Amino acid sequence: MTENTSKRQLVIIGGAEDKDGDCHILREFVRRAGSTKANIVIMTAATELPRDVGENYIRVFERLGAEKIRIVDTETREDASSSTALEAIAKATGIFFTGGDQARITSILKDTEIDTAIHKRFSEGVVIAGTSAGAAVMPDKMIVEGDSQTNPRMEIVDMGPGLGFLPGVVIDQHFSQRGRLGRLISALIQEPAVLGFGIDENTAMVVTDSQIEVIGEGSVTIVDESEATYNNMGEILKDEPLAICGAKLHILPHGYKFDLKTRHPILNDGSIPNANVSVPVAS
Repeated sequence: MTENTSKRQLVIIGGAEDKDGDCHILREFVRRAGSTKANIVIMTAATELPRDVGENYIRVFERLGAEKIRIVDTETREDASSSTALEAIAKATGIFFTGGDQARITSILKDTEIDTAIHKRFSEGVVIAGTSAGAAVMPDKMIVEGDSQTNPRMEIVDMGPGLGFLPGVVIDQHFSQRGRLGRLISALIQEPAVLGFGIDENTAMVVTDSQIEVIGEGSVTIVDESEATYNNMGEILKDEPLAICGAKLHILPHGYKFDLKTRHPILNDGSIPNANVSVPVAS
């Protein structure tokens, strides 16, 4: 595949993606990674069952026609300096992070030779994808763990360093299925970021440079606090409810897009919603 160094591509998946049917999301990843010429590396650092998980993805990617597929299993930080692993990264056209525990990914890989190599390949045009825990690590600051289905409070979410492929945002996964709006807002207010993305299961946000496209059966929920007029984080204790005023909320299903630079959603017809148009409220 001829790599386009002007494009940085991410396929960030909310987890539980289809692996047995049409595999729309994984199909898109393979297509972007080179189609039948794709050379895919499966990173299994997140899971305690690397062989089982890795072979499941090998089965899918083989069915979709990828030319080469190999598992890079890093159980320890020492493994992240393996010459065979680094060689696989150097030849890859697509790198896929599986689900599991996102803290395992960063504790094993961050600031290692493999981490440096993957970022270099990303800058050269290699497609990076991740599902569930593999999606959580995409920002520079990630959600390590937190409570679901609760109102926003500082205590419900723990943050830590991510891998930094998409800096300046917060990402949460399994979003509507596990009721994670409260924890996404809690994470967003605590971090120096203005955009939070909640990705449903079997749904992905595909990032090409500064534009996002939503694919899959669910939606991506976007919280934009860039123009928020107030939050009470400096006034409350850790277990007290957070308040936020003036934030924007976008819910984008399959086919809709979002511009990271302008922070505007893009409709299916390519237009940008007019923020000055008022919507009547039913009485």
